[in-house]
This record gives sequence, C-alpha cells and structure tokens, in this order.
Amino acid sequence: MITPTGALILLVPVLPIAIWAALTDLKRLKIPNQAVLAMAAVWPALGWLAVPTWTAWFWGFGFLVIGIVIAYLAFALVRFPGGDGKFAAAISPIFVGADLGNLLLIILVCMLGATLFVQVIRLIPAVRRAAPDWESFKHWRIMPFGVALSAMVVVYLVAAIWPQV
Repeated sequence: MITPTGALILLVPVLPIAIWAALTDLKRLKIPNQAVLAMAAVWPALGWLAVPTWTAWFWGFGFLVIGIVIAYLAFALVRFPGGDGKFAAAISPIFVGADLGNLLLIILVCMLGATLFVQVIRLIPAVRRAAPDWESFKHWRIMPFGVALSAMVVVYLVAAIWPQV
C-alpha cells in the first residue's frame, strides 16, 4: 500500500539509519537505542507522505505497538535480543499494507542473505584484520540480526520504488 514516491521519501532517512544499525550490530552485537529511536521517528514524521490514506498511517502506529509487545514477549520468554526486537518494532510501521506473500519472500531472502553474508565476511582474512575487535567475528554461533532487519526494510522500500512490470 506504500506508494513508490512515499517509499523514496522514507528511504532517504531509513537507509543511513539501517546502515548505522547493521554496522553497530556487526561491531558490538548491539543496536543502539538512538538508532531505534531514529528509526521509530521516521514513521510519525514522514509516514503520512508514504501511504495514500490517513487510516493506513494510523495503522502504522498499531503495527508499532504490536511490534513492541511481541518484542517484549520474545525477550522475556525466549531470550530474543532486546535491541533486535526494538529495532524490528521500529521498522514495522513501514510494512503497513504490504502484500504478505512478497513481504515473507523479502524476509526469507534477507535473513538467509544476511546470514550467508556475515558467515562469508567472517572468513575473509583482510576483513578480520581490518576489524579485529568486532564482536560478531569472535562469536561464530551468534548472528547479528540487525543486519537482516536493516536489509529487510531497505529491500522492501527499494522494491516499492522499483517500477512494477
């Protein structure tokens, strides 16, 4: 339901925030609260320009609340990382009105792609030498999920901008 122009408007602030969150998660295995708050501020500030109706904009706030509840429960019950959950909640309004099939495909591809990407760059000696203190390179069994979340929101917005054929 997001318009191509609206997706472009959202992509301008979302892209640097997503890169910031992904790199910080790779380096420290933590997504800073400032990145979460910055991403959460994008919807109230610009979301009304991205969707065709006020109803859709208000539904975005509903998605945010639902995302926060799910993140809290996941953290409390299954030890899902808190920063990842908060960041997932912060990006959730952007997906308001999305086609569920396409969204699930984007989620699958981004999760698998981010996992493969992180595992491959961990193996490159030049990368390990350039970033010797990065926590994600020290812990092989831990996936910095912020990379996948950032990829999801950016890929979704780019796909919404892309001309439909």
